[in-house]
Amino acid sequence: MKIALIAPPWIAVPPPGYGGIEWVVALLADGLVDRGHDVTLFAAGGSVSKARIVSPAGPAPGPLAIGDTLLETVHAFGALEHPERFDLIHDHTSLVALAMAARGDTPVVHTIHGLITEPYANWYRSLTDRVHYVSISDSQRAPAPDLSYAGRVYNGIHLADYPFRAEKEDFLLFVGRADPAKGAREAVVAAKKAGLPLTLAVAIKKREERRYWKEQVVPELTGDETVLAEIPIEQKADLMGRARAVLFPITWPEPFGLVMAEANACGTPVIAFPNGAAPEVIADGVSGFIVPDAERMAEAVTRATEIDPNACRVRVEEHFSAARMVAGYEEVFDRVLAG
Repeated sequence: MKIALIAPPWIAVPPPGYGGIEWVVALLADGLVDRGHDVTLFAAGGSVSKARIVSPAGPAPGPLAIGDTLLETVHAFGALEHPERFDLIHDHTSLVALAMAARGDTPVVHTIHGLITEPYANWYRSLTDRVHYVSISDSQRAPAPDLSYAGRVYNGIHLADYPFRAEKEDFLLFVGRADPAKGAREAVVAAKKAGLPLTLAVAIKKREERRYWKEQVVPELTGDETVLAEIPIEQKADLMGRARAVLFPITWPEPFGLVMAEANACGTPVIAFPNGAAPEVIADGVSGFIVPDAERMAEAVTRATEIDPNACRVRVEEHFSAARMVAGYEEVFDRVLAG
């Protein structure tokens, strides 16, 4: 089938660093091409893909441009100038492209990557029967279970990028943005209670992130921590493979959480708070532990060696691989085109 795949215009596909949506779109585009589909990827300039790339808004401006309405509009208009050329439009952006796509006759699939707040839920409802939604977890649907969902497809990762390692070292790892919702402070507190050194690979870019890091995290640091900036995927996979456990103390209902799948792929257990999709991604007692707070997280660290690294890897292969994700979207596309 001829598919228009629309990525956000801010960051190249795949992303040079942080960028969950861009990684998902990159793997999906390549996977669909490998399966024989004719894919046109509308993405920021500098993107690399097996698909045909069109960049209506020019080079990627970077994450600081996120929310630039003019840039998003230019990107959406360029992507949807001739929708009749495609059998299906698959949108990964936000409101502008979705509004334009919904006005045409070409079937539209929209993957919801973020939290469904009430204003967004109302907007999505207004497009019911014109847009087929895909959730990235079951928990994501809770605020709006009544939308016109075409399916649930978990995000996937390229397993070859995450080498398996059974032998672990005595340190803990946190990977994420310096945002209160990601729980860097809770990770530091848990590591201190567990008596193990902690490596933090943290993206600190926005003003609010710098303030949170300075005011909430730095006062908790003891000097046993290793603080890294945003790191490339090879270094991230190396750290994940060697760590005793990856800490994922999110304090918000995160719709998925690629970090958990990445760590498990390396054979490393994840200890997470029970928010968002964490209980779906992590099988408690099999690929990690679901705990309520930093104190229980520290206790779970001592049990991390009970987790079989092979079981972690197998779970990702079965549920969160790029191949499984691409197959899931193919199933969605077939259902949509079949009416």
